[in-house]
Amino acid sequence: MDSEWNNRLGEFLRARRAQLQPEQVGLAVEGRRRVPGLRRDEVARLAGLSLGYYVRLEQGRELRPTRQTMDGLRRALRLNGDAVVTLYRLAGPLSQRRRPARVERVSADVHGLLNDWTVAPAFVLGRSLDVLLRNPLAAALHSRFVFGDNLLRMVFLDPVGGEFFRDWSITARAAVHHLRRVADQAPGDRTVRELVGELSIASMDFRRLWAGPEPRGAVPYGSHFFQPDVGELHLRTEVFPIVSSPGQQLIAQPAAPGSRSAEALALLSTLAVRS
Repeated sequence: MDSEWNNRLGEFLRARRAQLQPEQVGLAVEGRRRVPGLRRDEVARLAGLSLGYYVRLEQGRELRPTRQTMDGLRRALRLNGDAVVTLYRLAGPLSQRRRPARVERVSADVHGLLNDWTVAPAFVLGRSLDVLLRNPLAAALHSRFVFGDNLLRMVFLDPVGGEFFRDWSITARAAVHHLRRVADQAPGDRTVRELVGELSIASMDFRRLWAGPEPRGAVPYGSHFFQPDVGELHLRTEVFPIVSSPGQQLIAQPAAPGSRSAEALALLSTLAVRS
């Protein structure tokens, strides 16, 4: 099954590179070309991969690509919308490349608190808005996201983001405001710098907001969401700094008691248990 699945990934990669012309990705055309679209070595170079590794991906011999690899291919092949979802689904479970940068961990106390919090979605954000932990209800709420590892990627890169965040522009401004404060406090932080670079390349909306003026005062997150299994949700977003882990925040999103959204969360919780 894994071999068949990854052969489908190879077929997808071959089809997408055949549709791209060198000039579309900034490559000079030299001499006569024997293949339509991009060559394997050109895709590998654009994605930051070795040619041998990329060939193994196309041949279905690389069964556990990393998220960084898929991110590189997404950018190299200029994928967006449904094509991004297809790429990540065909890749299957992604392995994580270890980075020498400091790893953020959630304390056992906070972990236990989230597990006990069953009436509202709750999750922990790290310094650069990485989603470090979700309770089961938040996992169900966010289940359709491809880029579920980071709130900024969910907002700006994920095809689901525009549908899920009903007041997208409010949440987008709040997320950029948070990242800008982190960047100001730690200008040499490599993780933040790489995230800003990734978002700037992939999202025109992020570039516009990042280059725009800094809003004054508090910038709240949005409160309207859509989950196809239960429909529209109106949830209050509460942000709690985790004093024992500076830079981390616990996000809780309760619904008003007795409201239609509270009933929807109860249904979503039931569906999560059954799945």
